[in-house]
Amino acid sequence: MLFTRGFSLTNFVIGSSALCFQTMVLYPWHEKLDEEFEDLKRVHKKTLKELEERRQQEIAEIKQQLQNIEDLHRKKRWW
Repeated sequence: MLFTRGFSLTNFVIGSSALCFQTMVLYPWHEKLDEEFEDLKRVHKKTLKELEERRQQEIAEIKQQLQNIEDLHRKKRWW
């Protein structure tokens, strides 16, 4: 009987300690990680948008340069 009671008390203390650790340490840490992850996602989306804008600008510049080359090539043909 004494052994059973001691075992039950030990299980209660271990379970209570684990629950306190989860609620006092892990949950706030999890919330902080969620906030940082959301910040990271916002930065990532912003970076992707900037890269897409740069890529489109470069494509437009390349098209303009090709158009200039074609125009120059057409002028030389008729000379």
